[in-house]
Amino acid sequence: MAFALSTMQLESPAFKAQGAIPVKHTGEGGDVSPALAWRDAPEGTQGFAVICHDPDAPLVQNGSYGFVHWVLYNLPAATTALEEGTTAGTGGLNDFGKSRYGGPMPPEGHGVHQYYFWVLALDKAIDLPEGLSLAELLKHIEPHLLGMNRLVGTYQRG
Repeated sequence: MAFALSTMQLESPAFKAQGAIPVKHTGEGGDVSPALAWRDAPEGTQGFAVICHDPDAPLVQNGSYGFVHWVLYNLPAATTALEEGTTAGTGGLNDFGKSRYGGPMPPEGHGVHQYYFWVLALDKAIDLPEGLSLAELLKHIEPHLLGMNRLVGTYQRG
């Protein structure tokens, strides 16, 4: 994926950048997606996608690494926030094998993991079917990527 970092800002009322993700948003808690809000999308944005990925997970599969916790797409350009536990957009397949948010749950004793919540701004509104993997989604949206940015939270079990 070509990275097109932009001046978009992504925030959550649940945790600060590099801050601990509350248990309610993890696999040890309610597994509820955190609220997210973004601003300063690039000019010409017509849609968004959101991804949560743990690059610290000891998993290599399908030519990639880490663990995908959330793939969400088909978000219209007017979207600038997602409420906690959102049902907005279309869910893609995460590495739990589900098409919804799956919260942090690093292996016991594995230390602190970083969770990258990405918002991707697209130059085209998309209407893709439910259940795409991250790799499948990126094949569809990469040519339409205008910009992206991230919010990184942390979590450790035990």
